[in-house]
Amino acid sequence: MQHSTDDRGPSADGNPDKPYVGRFAPTPSGPLHLGSLLTATASWLQARTRGGSWLLRIDDLDRPRCPPGMEVVILQQLEAHGLAWDGEPRYQTGCQAEYDEALESLAAAGLTYPCSCTRARLQQTSLPGPDGPVYDGHCRRHPPEAGKPLALRLRVEQGELRFADLWRGEQRRSLEREVGDFVLRRADGMTGYQLACAVDEQHQGITEVVRGSDLLGSTFRQRLLAQRLGWQPPAYAHGPLLLGGDGLKLSKQNHAAPLQAGEAGSSLWQCLHALKQAPPPELKGAAPAEILAWGLAHWRPQALVAAQHRKVETN
Repeated sequence: MQHSTDDRGPSADGNPDKPYVGRFAPTPSGPLHLGSLLTATASWLQARTRGGSWLLRIDDLDRPRCPPGMEVVILQQLEAHGLAWDGEPRYQTGCQAEYDEALESLAAAGLTYPCSCTRARLQQTSLPGPDGPVYDGHCRRHPPEAGKPLALRLRVEQGELRFADLWRGEQRRSLEREVGDFVLRRADGMTGYQLACAVDEQHQGITEVVRGSDLLGSTFRQRLLAQRLGWQPPAYAHGPLLLGGDGLKLSKQNHAAPLQAGEAGSSLWQCLHALKQAPPPELKGAAPAEILAWGLAHWRPQALVAAQHRKVETN
Protein backbone atom coordinates (compact mmCIF):
# COMPACT_ATOMS: atom_id res chain seq x y z
CA MET A 1 0.00 0.00 0.00
CA GLN A 2 1.38 3.38 -1.00
CA HIS A 3 1.14 6.02 1.68
CA SER A 4 2.23 9.63 1.50
CA THR A 5 1.95 12.03 4.39
CA ASP A 6 2.47 15.72 3.71
CA ASP A 7 2.64 17.97 6.78
CA ARG A 8 3.47 21.17 4.93
CA GLY A 9 0.11 22.79 5.58
CA PRO A 10 -1.18 24.15 8.89
CA SER A 11 0.58 21.45 10.90
CA ALA A 12 3.93 23.01 10.01
CA ASP A 13 3.14 25.40 12.84
CA GLY A 14 1.57 22.82 15.14
CA ASN A 15 -2.01 23.55 16.16
CA PRO A 16 -2.41 27.35 15.86
CA ASP A 17 -5.49 27.25 18.13
CA LYS A 18 -3.49 26.00 21.11
CA PRO A 19 -1.23 28.12 23.36
CA TYR A 20 2.46 27.57 22.65
CA VAL A 21 4.02 24.75 24.69
CA GLY A 22 7.69 23.85 24.28
CA ARG A 23 9.88 21.46 26.20
CA PHE A 24 13.41 20.33 27.02
CA ALA A 25 13.94 16.59 27.52
CA PRO A 26 17.41 15.60 28.76
CA THR A 27 18.44 12.03 29.51
CA PRO A 28 20.03 11.84 32.99
CA SER A 29 22.88 9.60 31.84
CA GLY A 30 25.30 12.38 32.76
CA PRO A 31 25.43 16.11 33.47
CA LEU A 32 24.47 18.67 30.86
CA HIS A 33 27.23 20.00 28.61
CA LEU A 34 27.48 22.96 26.26
CA GLY A 35 25.68 21.12 23.47
CA SER A 36 22.78 20.36 25.80
CA LEU A 37 22.68 24.00 26.87
CA LEU A 38 22.51 25.13 23.25
CA THR A 39 19.30 23.16 22.69
CA ALA A 40 17.84 24.19 26.03
CA THR A 41 18.56 27.87 25.38
CA ALA A 42 17.06 27.82 21.89
CA SER A 43 13.96 26.02 23.12
CA TRP A 44 13.57 28.35 26.13
CA LEU A 45 13.93 31.50 24.01
CA GLN A 46 11.49 30.18 21.42
CA ALA A 47 8.89 29.45 24.11
CA ARG A 48 9.32 32.64 26.10
CA THR A 49 9.25 34.97 23.10
CA ARG A 50 5.99 33.30 22.03
CA GLY A 51 4.51 33.92 25.48
CA GLY A 52 4.29 30.18 25.95
CA SER A 53 5.13 27.51 28.49
CA TRP A 54 8.46 25.70 28.68
CA LEU A 55 8.16 22.24 30.20
CA LEU A 56 10.83 19.90 31.45
CA ARG A 57 10.85 16.15 30.85
CA ILE A 58 13.41 13.76 32.25
CA ASP A 59 13.93 10.92 29.77
CA ASP A 60 14.92 8.39 32.43
CA LEU A 61 13.25 5.29 30.99
CA ASP A 62 16.57 3.51 30.41
CA ARG A 63 17.44 3.28 34.11
CA PRO A 64 20.70 1.27 33.72
CA ARG A 65 22.16 4.26 31.82
CA CYS A 66 21.09 6.81 34.45
CA PRO A 67 23.24 7.15 37.60
CA PRO A 68 21.20 7.76 40.76
CA GLY A 69 20.70 11.44 41.50
CA MET A 70 21.78 12.66 38.06
CA GLU A 71 18.37 14.24 37.41
CA VAL A 72 18.97 16.46 40.45
CA VAL A 73 22.30 17.57 38.98
CA ILE A 74 20.55 18.49 35.72
CA LEU A 75 17.87 20.52 37.50
CA GLN A 76 20.57 22.39 39.40
CA GLN A 77 22.48 23.10 36.18
CA LEU A 78 19.38 24.56 34.53
CA GLU A 79 18.70 26.72 37.57
CA ALA A 80 22.31 27.96 37.61
CA HIS A 81 21.88 29.09 33.99
CA GLY A 82 18.59 30.89 34.67
CA LEU A 83 16.48 28.50 32.56
CA ALA A 84 13.33 28.25 34.65
CA TRP A 85 10.71 25.71 33.61
CA ASP A 86 6.95 25.67 34.17
CA GLY A 87 5.17 23.15 36.36
CA GLU A 88 6.57 19.89 37.65
CA PRO A 89 9.01 17.88 35.50
CA ARG A 90 7.61 14.78 33.80
CA TYR A 91 9.61 11.61 34.48
CA GLN A 92 9.28 8.85 31.92
CA THR A 93 9.60 6.19 34.61
CA GLY A 94 6.22 7.29 35.93
CA CYS A 95 4.41 7.02 32.60
CA GLN A 96 4.59 3.33 31.70
CA ALA A 97 0.82 2.90 31.64
CA GLU A 98 0.55 5.57 28.94
CA TYR A 99 3.21 3.87 26.83
CA ASP A 100 1.52 0.48 27.23
CA GLU A 101 -1.83 1.91 26.17
CA ALA A 102 -0.34 3.40 22.99
CA LEU A 103 1.41 0.14 22.15
CA GLU A 104 -1.80 -1.82 22.64
CA SER A 105 -3.60 0.57 20.30
CA LEU A 106 -0.99 0.08 17.58
CA ALA A 107 -1.08 -3.70 18.04
CA ALA A 108 -4.88 -3.76 17.84
CA ALA A 109 -4.64 -1.94 14.50
CA GLY A 110 -2.30 -4.64 13.15
CA LEU A 111 0.66 -2.25 13.01
CA THR A 112 3.15 -4.26 15.08
CA TYR A 113 4.99 -7.56 14.75
CA PRO A 114 7.54 -9.48 16.87
CA CYS A 115 11.24 -9.49 16.01
CA SER A 116 13.91 -11.89 17.27
CA CYS A 117 16.86 -10.32 15.43
CA THR A 118 19.95 -10.00 17.59
CA ARG A 119 22.20 -6.95 17.71
CA ALA A 120 24.85 -8.91 15.80
CA ARG A 121 22.42 -9.73 13.01
CA LEU A 122 21.23 -6.14 12.81
CA GLN A 123 24.82 -4.92 12.46
CA GLN A 124 25.36 -7.33 9.57
CA THR A 125 22.10 -6.90 7.66
CA SER A 126 20.76 -3.39 8.28
CA LEU A 127 20.68 -1.13 5.25
CA PRO A 128 22.35 2.30 5.07
CA GLY A 129 20.03 5.26 5.53
CA PRO A 130 20.34 9.04 5.86
CA ASP A 131 19.71 8.86 9.63
CA GLY A 132 21.55 5.62 10.39
CA PRO A 133 20.95 1.91 9.79
CA VAL A 134 17.53 0.84 8.45
CA TYR A 135 16.05 -2.53 9.40
CA ASP A 136 15.83 -4.96 6.48
CA GLY A 137 12.42 -6.32 7.49
CA HIS A 138 13.59 -9.89 8.10
CA CYS A 139 11.04 -10.76 10.81
CA ARG A 140 8.21 -9.15 8.86
CA ARG A 141 8.77 -11.84 6.20
CA HIS A 142 9.83 -14.75 8.45
CA PRO A 143 8.53 -16.05 11.79
CA PRO A 144 10.74 -15.00 14.73
CA GLU A 145 13.15 -17.60 16.04
CA ALA A 146 11.75 -19.74 18.85
CA GLY A 147 13.20 -19.26 22.30
CA LYS A 148 14.68 -15.82 21.66
CA PRO A 149 13.58 -12.60 23.39
CA LEU A 150 11.22 -10.68 21.15
CA ALA A 151 11.14 -6.99 20.38
CA LEU A 152 8.06 -5.37 18.84
CA ARG A 153 8.42 -3.30 15.68
CA LEU A 154 6.13 -0.88 13.87
CA ARG A 155 4.99 -2.15 10.48
CA VAL A 156 5.88 0.80 8.22
CA GLU A 157 4.01 1.15 4.94
CA GLN A 158 5.45 2.17 1.60
CA GLY A 159 5.29 5.81 0.65
CA GLU A 160 6.85 9.07 1.74
CA LEU A 161 6.69 11.21 4.86
CA ARG A 162 7.16 14.97 4.51
CA PHE A 163 7.00 17.90 6.87
CA ALA A 164 8.09 21.54 6.95
CA ASP A 165 10.84 22.06 9.48
CA LEU A 166 10.53 25.58 10.88
CA TRP A 167 14.26 26.23 10.59
CA ARG A 168 15.44 23.84 7.86
CA GLY A 169 12.58 23.88 5.37
CA GLU A 170 10.95 20.85 3.80
CA GLN A 171 12.17 17.45 4.95
CA ARG A 172 11.21 14.12 3.41
CA ARG A 173 11.97 10.44 3.78
CA SER A 174 10.94 7.26 2.00
CA LEU A 175 9.18 5.27 4.70
CA GLU A 176 10.27 1.88 3.40
CA ARG A 177 13.87 2.64 2.32
CA GLU A 178 14.93 5.42 4.70
CA VAL A 179 12.87 4.83 7.87
CA GLY A 180 12.05 1.13 7.98
CA ASP A 181 10.25 -0.90 10.62
CA PHE A 182 11.55 0.43 13.95
CA VAL A 183 11.40 -0.82 17.52
CA LEU A 184 8.44 0.07 19.75
CA ARG A 185 9.33 -2.24 22.63
CA ARG A 186 12.80 -3.64 23.13
CA ALA A 187 13.54 -7.34 23.62
CA ASP A 188 14.23 -6.66 27.31
CA GLY A 189 10.69 -5.30 27.69
CA MET A 190 11.63 -1.62 27.81
CA THR A 191 9.50 0.83 25.83
CA GLY A 192 11.40 2.10 22.80
CA TYR A 193 12.63 5.70 22.68
CA GLN A 194 10.53 6.68 19.65
CA LEU A 195 7.23 5.50 21.11
CA ALA A 196 7.92 7.01 24.54
CA CYS A 197 8.74 10.41 23.03
CA ALA A 198 5.68 10.45 20.77
CA VAL A 199 3.45 9.63 23.75
CA ASP A 200 5.19 12.21 25.93
CA GLU A 201 4.66 15.03 23.44
CA GLN A 202 0.96 14.18 23.23
CA HIS A 203 0.36 13.92 26.97
CA GLN A 204 2.30 17.11 27.72
CA GLY A 205 0.44 19.01 25.00
CA ILE A 206 3.66 20.01 23.22
CA THR A 207 2.98 22.26 20.22
CA GLU A 208 6.59 22.72 19.07
CA VAL A 209 9.78 20.71 19.59
CA VAL A 210 13.15 22.45 19.31
CA ARG A 211 15.97 19.93 19.09
CA GLY A 212 19.35 19.32 17.47
CA SER A 213 19.65 18.31 13.83
CA ASP A 214 21.11 14.94 14.89
CA LEU A 215 17.57 13.93 15.93
CA LEU A 216 15.99 14.55 12.54
CA GLY A 217 15.63 10.80 11.96
CA SER A 218 13.81 10.44 15.27
CA THR A 219 11.46 13.23 14.28
CA PHE A 220 10.23 11.29 11.24
CA ARG A 221 9.58 8.22 13.38
CA GLN A 222 7.81 10.16 16.13
CA ARG A 223 5.64 12.09 13.69
CA LEU A 224 4.67 8.82 12.02
CA LEU A 225 3.71 7.30 15.37
CA ALA A 226 1.62 10.33 16.31
CA GLN A 227 -0.28 10.05 13.05
CA ARG A 228 -0.84 6.30 13.45
CA LEU A 229 -2.23 6.98 16.93
CA GLY A 230 -4.57 9.66 15.59
CA TRP A 231 -2.75 12.61 17.14
CA GLN A 232 -1.70 15.97 15.71
CA PRO A 233 2.12 15.99 15.72
CA PRO A 234 3.82 19.08 17.10
CA ALA A 235 5.81 21.36 14.84
CA TYR A 236 9.57 20.81 14.78
CA ALA A 237 12.60 23.08 14.53
CA HIS A 238 16.04 21.48 14.22
CA GLY A 239 18.95 23.63 15.30
CA PRO A 240 22.73 23.45 14.88
CA LEU A 241 25.11 21.13 16.70
CA LEU A 242 28.22 22.14 18.60
CA LEU A 243 31.40 20.29 17.69
CA GLY A 244 34.46 19.70 19.82
CA GLY A 245 38.05 20.25 18.77
CA ASP A 246 38.09 16.69 17.39
CA GLY A 247 35.23 17.53 15.00
CA LEU A 248 32.78 15.28 16.84
CA LYS A 249 29.44 16.42 18.22
CA LEU A 250 29.58 17.52 21.84
CA SER A 251 27.88 14.68 23.70
CA LYS A 252 28.12 12.59 26.82
CA GLN A 253 29.34 9.66 24.71
CA ASN A 254 32.18 11.84 23.41
CA HIS A 255 33.05 12.95 26.96
CA ALA A 256 31.98 16.57 26.60
CA ALA A 257 32.89 18.65 29.64
CA PRO A 258 29.97 19.23 32.05
CA LEU A 259 28.57 22.72 32.51
CA GLN A 260 29.99 24.69 35.42
CA ALA A 261 27.85 27.11 37.42
CA GLY A 262 30.73 29.57 37.67
CA GLU A 263 30.92 29.78 33.87
CA ALA A 264 27.16 30.13 33.27
CA GLY A 265 27.35 33.59 31.71
CA SER A 266 30.11 32.64 29.32
CA SER A 267 28.34 29.41 28.36
CA LEU A 268 25.07 31.21 27.60
CA TRP A 269 26.93 33.80 25.53
CA GLN A 270 28.54 31.00 23.51
CA CYS A 271 25.11 29.49 22.89
CA LEU A 272 23.67 32.79 21.63
CA HIS A 273 26.69 33.15 19.36
CA ALA A 274 26.25 29.61 18.00
CA LEU A 275 22.57 30.42 17.40
CA LYS A 276 23.66 33.35 15.17
CA GLN A 277 22.18 35.97 17.52
CA ALA A 278 25.37 38.12 17.52
CA PRO A 279 25.53 38.90 21.26
CA PRO A 280 27.82 41.87 22.03
CA PRO A 281 31.29 40.85 23.32
CA GLU A 282 30.89 42.89 26.51
CA LEU A 283 27.92 40.71 27.46
CA LYS A 284 30.11 37.66 27.82
CA GLY A 285 30.92 38.33 31.47
CA ALA A 286 27.39 39.25 32.52
CA ALA A 287 25.13 37.30 34.84
CA PRO A 288 22.79 34.67 33.32
CA ALA A 289 19.68 36.79 33.95
CA GLU A 290 21.16 39.72 32.01
CA ILE A 291 22.27 37.54 29.11
CA LEU A 292 18.89 35.83 28.86
CA ALA A 293 17.11 39.20 29.02
CA TRP A 294 19.24 40.32 26.07
CA GLY A 295 18.45 37.07 24.28
CA LEU A 296 14.72 37.56 24.76
CA ALA A 297 14.86 41.12 23.46
CA HIS A 298 16.91 40.17 20.39
CA TRP A 299 15.76 36.62 19.58
CA ARG A 300 15.76 36.33 15.78
CA PRO A 301 15.36 32.70 14.71
CA GLN A 302 15.33 33.91 11.11
CA ALA A 303 19.10 34.53 11.44
CA LEU A 304 19.53 30.87 12.34
CA VAL A 305 17.27 29.85 9.46
CA ALA A 306 19.37 31.85 6.99
CA ALA A 307 22.61 30.38 8.35
CA GLN A 308 21.35 26.81 8.11
CA HIS A 309 20.07 27.35 4.58
CA ARG A 310 23.48 28.68 3.53
CA LYS A 311 25.12 25.62 5.07
CA VAL A 312 22.77 23.28 3.19
CA GLU A 313 23.47 25.06 -0.10
CA THR A 314 27.25 24.78 0.27
CA ASN A 315 27.24 21.08 1.25
